[in-house]
Amino acid sequence: MAYYRQQGSIPKTRHTLFRADSGDIYYEELMGEEGFSSDSSLLYHRGIPSAIVGARVWDLPDQTLTPNAPLLPRHLKLHDLFTDEQAAETDAVTGRRLILGNGDVRIGYARVGRTSPLYRNATGDECVYVESGAAVVETVFGSLPVAQGDYVIIPRATNHRWVIQDGDTARLYFVEANSHIGPARQYLSTHGQLLEHAPFCERDLRGPEGPLLVDEQDVEIYIKHRGSGPNGLAGTIHTVPEHPFDVVGWDGCLYPYVFNINDYMPITGKVHQPPPVHQVFEGNNFVICNFVPRKVDYHPLSVPVPYYHSNVDSDEIMFYVDGDYEARKGSGIGKGSVSIHPGGHAHGPQPGSIEGSLGAEYFDELAVMVDTFRPLDLGEAALASDDGKYASSWTGGRWING
Repeated sequence: MAYYRQQGSIPKTRHTLFRADSGDIYYEELMGEEGFSSDSSLLYHRGIPSAIVGARVWDLPDQTLTPNAPLLPRHLKLHDLFTDEQAAETDAVTGRRLILGNGDVRIGYARVGRTSPLYRNATGDECVYVESGAAVVETVFGSLPVAQGDYVIIPRATNHRWVIQDGDTARLYFVEANSHIGPARQYLSTHGQLLEHAPFCERDLRGPEGPLLVDEQDVEIYIKHRGSGPNGLAGTIHTVPEHPFDVVGWDGCLYPYVFNINDYMPITGKVHQPPPVHQVFEGNNFVICNFVPRKVDYHPLSVPVPYYHSNVDSDEIMFYVDGDYEARKGSGIGKGSVSIHPGGHAHGPQPGSIEGSLGAEYFDELAVMVDTFRPLDLGEAALASDDGKYASSWTGGRWING
């Protein structure tokens, strides 16, 4: 996120010798994007950040993808993926399950009840939506307390872990990019400031609280990185001699941050507004939108639910978080559902939804949408949670073959 923050102790001039009161040298690390030609931060470590004393292979959770063939709209029931007993033994790194993916982005889900190992995603940024529960995301930049409704943006290669209190669980929806994730470009000035017409601003963003210093030796870090495995991914576990949470200070424009969906100011209009007005973040070849409780259209002949639409360049993935999504009534979709509307299939409101919405002044609905500009394949979690009948929901269940 391109605005400046500073935490902890840093020297007056960058790239100069910086010592502790004891005389020990602090080691400066430049963490930068796009070949050090974009956003960056300087971190000052007590130990050498390159040090490794061991390494072994990490067998990633199942990354297998299956084509959506024959091409179908689908309804996934994510709350069926984890029982209470499974959630108690699941963490946000080793326990996340793959729902959908392509060469640009992977979407996953987990219900977690225990603290994760230290983790670094070296393939791209992560946007994690907290569906329910609470956690503390401890990072090399500091701590981020998070709770229901928070988006957590974690830059590529940030060492972090998800800390869950004993007895608690959290539901997490993961959007993993093979690129960087940031606010929608149409809301940014030339220099990266959120503009006056944007539906959120810098005041709404929460940065890390720190420094966070931990004294431990021979610590393991789980790393997801590019490789020859499924989806071009591989895993490695590094053992480092000193805990990576050894940063006494940092400054710059690259760091993890949090934005809560309830702080999003929806853009409404006289007639139904198209999906781009709901955009919040974007990555390479995909966008993230959110649909929040809002007043709806005020033309005397307005139809508040969406018109039927064929998003010819995109797959549309909607995660239904809360409320009563007017356009999907009668389809079986509810809280914790995901709908897959693939490019090449026109979709829209269920039968009767148009009539039911007429005269409505307010929609109480909360959903997170990911639109991708390349087709998505199905992960193992999609295959395990597909209700098998959504495609026939516009015809009252009528289905000719199969």
